[in-house]
Amino acid sequence: MNLVDKMKDFMADKVAEMPKPEASVTDVDLKDVSRTGISYMAIIAVKNPYIVSIPICDVHYVLKSATRIIASGKIPDPGSLKGNDTTTLEVHVEVPHSVLVSLIKDITGDWDIDYDLEIKLVVDLPLIGNVTIPVNQKGEMKLPTWRDMFMSEKE
Repeated sequence: MNLVDKMKDFMADKVAEMPKPEASVTDVDLKDVSRTGISYMAIIAVKNPYIVSIPICDVHYVLKSATRIIASGKIPDPGSLKGNDTTTLEVHVEVPHSVLVSLIKDITGDWDIDYDLEIKLVVDLPLIGNVTIPVNQKGEMKLPTWRDMFMSEKE
C-alpha cells in the first residue's frame, strides 16, 4: 500500500469517527383541515454537536400508510442548525382527501391512519460536504371529526 492510499484510509476513518448531527421526530399532529385535504405537522429536533451553525440544504419527506405513499415533498433551504444546540424544524405534510378515501379500510376501524414517516435532512458539513440524516417515525394519526372540520371553517 502506498502513502496516498494510507492517507485516504486515515482520512476516511477520521471522517467516520466524527460526530454528526442527530435528529428525532418529537411530534406528529393534525394542523389544519381544508377543502383540499388535511395538513399534518411533524416536529423534528436536530442536535448539532458543533460550535458553528450548519446550513440545512433540503428536507425530504415521505408519508406512507398501508405501505402506500400518501404524501411526499421537499422543503428547500429551511435554514440552519444552531451551533452546539438543538434546533426544532416543522415539516408540513398535506394529505389530499382523495388519498384518504383509498385508505377507507384502515380509517373505518378506529378513525386514524397508521403511518410511517420518513424524513431525510440534508446538511452541509464543512470540509465533508452534504450529509443525509435519516429520521423515521411510525405511529397513528387521528383523523379530524366532524366537529374539527366545522370548527376549522368558522375560524
